[in-house]
Amino acid sequence: MLKGYKILTITHKNASLKEISHYVVKDGTHDVQQQLLELKKQFQIDELMYLSTCNRAMYLLYTKQDVDTSFTADFFNCINPALELEAQNLPSTISQYENEQAIQHLFEVAASTDSMVIGEREILRQIREAYQQSLDWKLTGDNIRLAIKLTVEAAKEAYANTRIGEKPVSVVSLAIQQLLKTNLPKDARILMIGAGQTNSLVAKFLKKHQFTNVNIFNRSIGRAQQLANLLEGEAYTLDALQNYQKGFDGLIVCTGATSAIITPDLYQKLLGGDTDKKVVVDLSLPNNVALEVVAANSMHYIEIEGLRTLADENKAFREREVARVKELLHIRLETFKELYQERLIERAMKEVPIQIKAVKSKAMNEIFKKEVELLDDDTRQLVDRMLSYMEKQCIGIPMKAAKQSFK
Repeated sequence: MLKGYKILTITHKNASLKEISHYVVKDGTHDVQQQLLELKKQFQIDELMYLSTCNRAMYLLYTKQDVDTSFTADFFNCINPALELEAQNLPSTISQYENEQAIQHLFEVAASTDSMVIGEREILRQIREAYQQSLDWKLTGDNIRLAIKLTVEAAKEAYANTRIGEKPVSVVSLAIQQLLKTNLPKDARILMIGAGQTNSLVAKFLKKHQFTNVNIFNRSIGRAQQLANLLEGEAYTLDALQNYQKGFDGLIVCTGATSAIITPDLYQKLLGGDTDKKVVVDLSLPNNVALEVVAANSMHYIEIEGLRTLADENKAFREREVARVKELLHIRLETFKELYQERLIERAMKEVPIQIKAVKSKAMNEIFKKEVELLDDDTRQLVDRMLSYMEKQCIGIPMKAAKQSFK
């Protein structure tokens, strides 16, 4: 059952991000499409879908040939000759799945139970885009189409009927969630200190939630300007904080500094005599906002340690949902096996009606032509009806037999 489906994959579970990069198809003298088409032809693969993300490289194949260690070594050596893989000593970074296990793995990837962040729906979008790209590149056919159709349905059902996607597990998303709970107005004056990866993610959330008055301070003005362009704000160097006099309602801090940069003196300068309660988000380790500032001022204080604790609790919650998701996926897998069986029968029986019609036509118009011509109209019509009846019945007999043979 499900013979033909194969998956070769390298993921974060067994490999570092650097190692994963060795197994992806890279742009070179030939573009990615051409390289995949050549792979498909060279290894006589009927259908191929390629998925590459930041923590996964996956090749979904449909082929009746054996995908053994020799095939796998040759396959990846073709993708990257520098790997120099040997069939008798394949690295543990490569995972192989066949037949039913391949489809089960595909379902689990789409439902994010195999993801670095369990419950993250982004992987489903990536699978759909990878399939569409592979389809556009004429790499796939009906077998992979059917697999992806059921994969998308299974993943959607898992997200809809379990709580695996609930409770944010990203520190940044949790920070924004807490910030929104303070009811900070969309036009609030927000100062963002630092323009690294974390605050770049924060900036995207602020853009999404339509905050319109954000100014960015960073050691490098270039990085600050990039975020300022995204948020339509202003960019400053870090030392400009000492003379900043426009006030603020929210302060978001995340830099690589190893000691507090928001000191009591600097905080008072930024307040400019304002006594309203502020929102302060400190995503730095160690904290960039001095403890004395937090103790002495009225603020909604959101800090990384509390967020990390909450993130861990939410991760544990999602992990407990994995068992429920796998139950649903198991049911979907059984459905897929039935649909795949029906599809095989449809293909096998596709020519039967045509051939039976041809037999009938030949009998009437060639083999028994003279005899038929001697019949009167009523008898000829009766013979035609009898043959038409037999034609329909004969079409159904092999279909039933085929279904029984697959059980």
